[in-house]
Amino acid sequence: MICELTGMDVANSSMYDGGTALAEAAMLSAGHTKKKKIILSTAVHPEYREVVKTYAKGQRLEVIEVPVKDGVTDLDVLKGMANDDIAAVIVQYPNFFGRIEPLKELEEFVHAQKALFVVSSNPLALGVLTPPGKFGADIVVGDAQVFGIPTAFGGPHCGYFAVTSKLMRKVPGRLVGQTMDEHGKRGFVLTLQAREQHIRREKATSNICSNQALNAVAASVAMTALGKKGVREMAAANIQKANYAKAAFKANGIEVVFEGPSFNEFVIRLNHPINELNRRLLNQGIIGGYDLGRNYPELINHMLVAVTELRTKEEIDTLVKELGDLHA
Repeated sequence: MICELTGMDVANSSMYDGGTALAEAAMLSAGHTKKKKIILSTAVHPEYREVVKTYAKGQRLEVIEVPVKDGVTDLDVLKGMANDDIAAVIVQYPNFFGRIEPLKELEEFVHAQKALFVVSSNPLALGVLTPPGKFGADIVVGDAQVFGIPTAFGGPHCGYFAVTSKLMRKVPGRLVGQTMDEHGKRGFVLTLQAREQHIRREKATSNICSNQALNAVAASVAMTALGKKGVREMAAANIQKANYAKAAFKANGIEVVFEGPSFNEFVIRLNHPINELNRRLLNQGIIGGYDLGRNYPELINHMLVAVTELRTKEEIDTLVKELGDLHA
């Protein structure tokens, strides 16, 4: 199911979460290319970027961040970073601001550097977006939390990790293959497993030996229950409701920043500190959006709003009205 959503050839049987999956993708890229530079878009989730940097420090890799322009990775700055020592270029799709990155243009640059193209992606969004695999991504990772896993104060989650067939033998974690038993019945076994992380120690390409298997099963059940049609409808509902909210904010005099295609998240600019507004919203029984000023100093008084399939028209209208009153 992950392969179908991402457009990739092989997926492992899950990782801990999206952040560690992304860091493992960076490490795989460095090991495969024998190069030392990881180019990371600042439009990637801030916590994911920190996990990548933590992993990179141990492997003595250099992480270089590319700035954002109009809510997407600045392609001009990225092109100025052309270098023979780039192991991977990492972007998020949709990115942290909800915008859709131009994967086609990015892929052309990345592969011209003989680097690996790594995409971190919300798998629900891939119900309607063109899969990264169709744009030539080498590794697609993310978090399957959107498929039936409660948020639970930050975890546990379920990371996914999908690659092209040429990278199959370098995938961290477990790969499961289909086989037959001696009675001709279908069965599943771990396959292509050198279990090298147990025996090669510091020479291992990964030290991931386990995963959130129960959550992987839960996500599989949710995806199976939804089916292809259901995932597409659920993703479309996210887009429609987010666009309704965008239009409502604009009509209420609140600026929507970074115009352009997005999935279920977008950025608005307000006249007051976001933490102050969120405290006041909470008094009205509303959990407000994310304060982007925490991670992006240039985005003080900017709020990241997420509108999912669970939100009703009445709830969206209430949020817009309350923020409109506080914004004035």
